[in-house]
Amino acid sequence: MVDTHCHLFFDELYFKIDEVIDNAIANGVNYLICPATNLETAKQSIEIAERFENVYAAVGIHPHDTSDFDDNKLIEIEKLLQHPKVVAVGEIGLDYYYDYSPKDKQHFAFREQIKLAKDHDLPIIIHNRDSSEDLMKIFESEVDGKLIGQFHCFDGDLDMARRIVELRSFISFTGNITYPKNEELRKLIKRIELENLLLETDSPFMSPVPFRGKRNSPANLKYIAEKIAEVHELRIEDVIQSTNYSAFKVFGIGTKPEVAFTYQIGEALYINITNRCNADCVFCDRKGEAIVNGYNLKMPKDLEPPAEVYFKEIGDPKRFSEIVFCGFGEPTIRMDVVKQVARYVKDNGGRTRLNTDGHGNVINKRNIIPELVGLIDSISISLNSFEPKQYAQLMNIDESMFYEMINFTKEAKKNIPEIVMTIVGLNEVDEKNAKHFVEKELGVKFKSREYF
Repeated sequence: MVDTHCHLFFDELYFKIDEVIDNAIANGVNYLICPATNLETAKQSIEIAERFENVYAAVGIHPHDTSDFDDNKLIEIEKLLQHPKVVAVGEIGLDYYYDYSPKDKQHFAFREQIKLAKDHDLPIIIHNRDSSEDLMKIFESEVDGKLIGQFHCFDGDLDMARRIVELRSFISFTGNITYPKNEELRKLIKRIELENLLLETDSPFMSPVPFRGKRNSPANLKYIAEKIAEVHELRIEDVIQSTNYSAFKVFGIGTKPEVAFTYQIGEALYINITNRCNADCVFCDRKGEAIVNGYNLKMPKDLEPPAEVYFKEIGDPKRFSEIVFCGFGEPTIRMDVVKQVARYVKDNGGRTRLNTDGHGNVINKRNIIPELVGLIDSISISLNSFEPKQYAQLMNIDESMFYEMINFTKEAKKNIPEIVMTIVGLNEVDEKNAKHFVEKELGVKFKSREYF
């Protein structure tokens, strides 16, 4: 795990720093980031990072300390950014809860430090308390396509979370998500995909249950990861896999994973058949990083393995709730391999699901549904929109493919035990009418997937 926010310079941690780091490692925390609050703690953070190989620093001026912020302080921060173990500018932002610094000074310091981060191609670690509207206004005005922010100890609403994710930035929560009264916060977490989250403790503050009221430490990070896993109904391993990669993506800490042929999320095992696709959906990252929950699915054609490789990685398919043919590409492009793997799974007592765009008949120039009978238990078909024109625009394909997908669905319904049609929750897609179209007109199940 990566604790992306722990203030190791506070006395209650600093005076026992060796013990704190050892306990963190013993509890699965591989890397730690120590964000500063002012120039003095920035130097302390760097000093700690120099002492410990797995500790990194962030330097910046917290909004509480911006009353005397000026160009001289900015120059000093910039000098500290040259250190090789400084991975971010932070902790910076706005705080209207306390009246420690005038708002205009906070605004000036926040904006200038963002500009500094952009000049040095560094992410920023953002503090926000009772200042969401102004904070987002400043952040959004500075976004340039490269700037990444971590909105730490998040307490905004769903709309703010969406805006953050749309701007390629990340959200993290502290021990307060374990508090019994914070059910609304947990409901919010459930709406945010793991891929948009980072882990943090905010040590020595915000201790999770069962340590609430006591000094917090990085060793307690697992309690936050466990709660996120519980809320998402996933394994803690899923949370760790995803957030570790996000920490690598944001801060450059750790390593990028190798291409995965299979990947487990929750109790299901997913089969990465291909990265090739006949569509080019506007919401798909197939041509980008092609990362799902921390798994690297960007598999070039020459790395596409034969069925035997999947047999070996699956092992006993009964270990999983289902085996799902799903990557960034269209699985039916490798129809023969899909059938071979599905046959292996069924022969060994497993359950199968095919995630597809519904264009398999066109791709293979024949009706493939009869070939799937007895091999596939469930098919999930990407509807994306019930309007043919919008469907074509979202997927960058000819409008005629909408009708091919609908015909595929109708034929599949006659032969496959379960059919589910899905849309991605984009603002421009009419979910209510899409649901009606699927359930009432086509007579199959409907599912909307969050686009976060």
